[in-house]
Amino acid sequence: MNKAVFLDRDGVIIKDVNLLTNSGDIHVLDGVPEALSSLKNAEFKLIVVSNQTVVARGLATEKNVKEINSEIENKIVELGGPHFDGFYYCPHHPKANLTEYRKECQCRKPRIGMFTQAAKDHNIDLTASFMIGDRITDIIAGKNAGCKTVLLKTGMHKADTIVTVDKIDDSIQADYTCKDLLTAANWILK
Repeated sequence: MNKAVFLDRDGVIIKDVNLLTNSGDIHVLDGVPEALSSLKNAEFKLIVVSNQTVVARGLATEKNVKEINSEIENKIVELGGPHFDGFYYCPHHPKANLTEYRKECQCRKPRIGMFTQAAKDHNIDLTASFMIGDRITDIIAGKNAGCKTVLLKTGMHKADTIVTVDKIDDSIQADYTCKDLLTAANWILK
C-alpha cells in the first residue's frame, strides 16, 4: 500500500484569501515547492483535501474549483514543485445558499469522506499517512481517518471554527505544530 500526505489547500499550500474564486489571487506560500518535492521524493502520494464552500455559497461552480486547483498545481510546478496525485474537495455546507449543496455529507471536514475516497483511489494506508492543515477541523479529520497530524500556524489556526454539524472537541491536539509546510515536511521525513 502507499503512504500519503494529505494537505489542506488554503493556508497550507497557498495563501488563504478567504473564498478564493479568482486565479489571480493564487499565491503559493514560501517553501511549498521544496516541501512537496521532498515528500514526493520520499514516495509519499500528495493529496489535497479541501472544503470549498464557494460552491455552496454560489460564488463559484465545481468547474471553477477544478480550474483553480489546476492553476495552483501549474504554479507550483513552474516553481519547481511536483504534480499532485489528487485533488479532492467538498462543495457542501450545512447552511448553503444553493439548496442542492445544503446537506450533511460525509466529505466535509472534519468528516473523512475525502480521505476514504482517496485511500480507495490510490491504495493508501491511512495509518502510514499524514494530514497537514491550518484549522482544528483539519486535525480532527486527519485523526478520525487514522493519520498523524500537523497543524500549521499560518493564520487560520486562530480563526473561529468552521460551520459543521459535528461537535468539535477543541481539546484535540495535532501530533506536531509548526510555522510552515517546509518545517512540517522536515518533521515528517524524520
